[in-house]
Amino acid sequence: MSERSEKAKSHIKELAATYIEGESNQTSMITVTNVEVTEDLKYATIYVSVFPSEKEDFALNFLKRKRRDMRDYIKKRINTAVIPFLEVKLDLGEKNRQRIDQLLRGEE
Repeated sequence: MSERSEKAKSHIKELAATYIEGESNQTSMITVTNVEVTEDLKYATIYVSVFPSEKEDFALNFLKRKRRDMRDYIKKRINTAVIPFLEVKLDLGEKNRQRIDQLLRGEE
């Protein structure tokens, strides 16, 4: 991945987290865990984890509805020629890691 892509990825992650913090209703904790961008910066996938896990569907639907507003928010604060279209997904890697930790502690 190029330095340009890495900088964009880092900046998008920071801006997405700030946007979500300001827009969420605080009934669940939504954390941006990772961002992947295509090399041409046309598309970005934002990975999130949600606590409590019972609120995952609600949080994901909320974030998908807010993608356009989040993109506008990022557009105003990032200095690139191309503003990526956003996709939001649950970070299943983080969820699996938490489950493994739970099993190692002997919890079911």
